[in-house]
Amino acid sequence: MSSKTTNSERKKSCVNCGAELTYEPGTDTITCDYCGYVENIDQEIQPFKELELRTYLDAMGAQSHSMEMTMLHCSNCGATQHVEDNYKSLHCVYCTAPLIIEDQVTENWILPGAVVPFSFKVDKAHQIFKKWVDGLWWAPNNLQRASLSPDYTKGLYVPFWTFDAQLSSSYSGERGDYYYVTVTRGSGKNKRTTQERRTRWSSASGNISGFVDDTLVQATMNQSIKLPGAVVRWKLEDLKTFDTSYLAGYVTEKYTIPLRDGHLNATEKAEDIAKNWIRQDIGGDEQRIDDMDMKLADETFKHVLLPLYISSYNFNNKRYSFYVNGQTGAIYGYRPYSFWKIFLAILACLIVVGAIVFLVNMNS
Repeated sequence: MSSKTTNSERKKSCVNCGAELTYEPGTDTITCDYCGYVENIDQEIQPFKELELRTYLDAMGAQSHSMEMTMLHCSNCGATQHVEDNYKSLHCVYCTAPLIIEDQVTENWILPGAVVPFSFKVDKAHQIFKKWVDGLWWAPNNLQRASLSPDYTKGLYVPFWTFDAQLSSSYSGERGDYYYVTVTRGSGKNKRTTQERRTRWSSASGNISGFVDDTLVQATMNQSIKLPGAVVRWKLEDLKTFDTSYLAGYVTEKYTIPLRDGHLNATEKAEDIAKNWIRQDIGGDEQRIDDMDMKLADETFKHVLLPLYISSYNFNNKRYSFYVNGQTGAIYGYRPYSFWKIFLAILACLIVVGAIVFLVNMNS
């Protein structure tokens, strides 16, 4: 396999002093930390493309809009990632295991069509972490002294597939409308009337159609590391046309879920969307879908990169991971609990309940 250097691997050099340029989060610029030189990232180029899915899935289509990229494979957790040359000490962004430069390989990947750039630097991710720690319930008092690992805190571009399609479906089912009847129960002193809800079912059928836009499918599936749903929500309206300059200074993970499998996942999501549209079309209080014939047309896709900070902290000789969305600042972390705080809280509740029971018995 060719080992030529591609645009994605070349350092972006400063025209003034020759030092490496890195992407400045929240801007469309790359900057030099040594002399202060600033270079704009050209966003006047053609907007990112939606690629035709069916053509792309065949053998010839798979060779277009692709490029080579040097990747490092983590032998510990299986993640495959591209690391910019400015990282002197290389560790896996997921499990912190050392990455061996000699193990790098050059692989083809489908060129990203768009990217949501990082909107803030790593020091702000640390501030978000500290604020999160301060707000934790049942956390040990000395957790605030948890030691972050700056060498292991990395900005990671996570790969996703997005799919667009024209969706249509015929359907048959039933519509349920609620109505109430008065029912008398019991006799004598126990006689009472109540309102009971019933459902009147009627046949329903019809057709629905609409445009499904940017169905997002994660393009990596690491069995040992699963990204928490709380932080993997991005504002896709901020997507920018892909430029390798946005990758400068960050780690980029390669997709491990191929396009074909990603499309199957997106089709399942489209079926859920179709069912929701059908239920809305049927109306009433309840709906039953007996049969549907969904079709997708004019399908297109993009390979997009989305920003995430990943790191870990040490507490009582144990490592805990946390994640910060590189666009929105949303955080999710794994944390320790204080046994004594929980024990004392439970004990206090039992004392209060016992006191209430005692007082009730005294007054009865």
